[in-house]
Amino acid sequence: MAIRKSTKLPQAEVIKQIVRRCSSFGKKQGYDEEGLPEDVPKGHFAVYVGENRTRYIVPISWLAHPQFQTLLQRAEEEFGFNHDMGLTIPCDEVVFEFLTSMIRS
Repeated sequence: MAIRKSTKLPQAEVIKQIVRRCSSFGKKQGYDEEGLPEDVPKGHFAVYVGENRTRYIVPISWLAHPQFQTLLQRAEEEFGFNHDMGLTIPCDEVVFEFLTSMIRS
């Protein structure tokens, strides 16, 4: 019986990929010369939540929080991270707001 090597990336590498992906959407209107959205403060990134893809700005520090990591795992399973749409979180806005209020506490 052969032992298979896991294809999953280490958590730190996945987080780096997410941050890179969320902050490199190209030079469009509303983006600075580095391709970063002008309305997103340093140390934050945008996510899109719910059916209407409501945009939320969240601190990068949340990437290390267990509840937020669960949301990221669901996003990866449902959408993957290899697309140009921005990070989409597959849950209702009410649930996202509840979870983020717990993270803020």
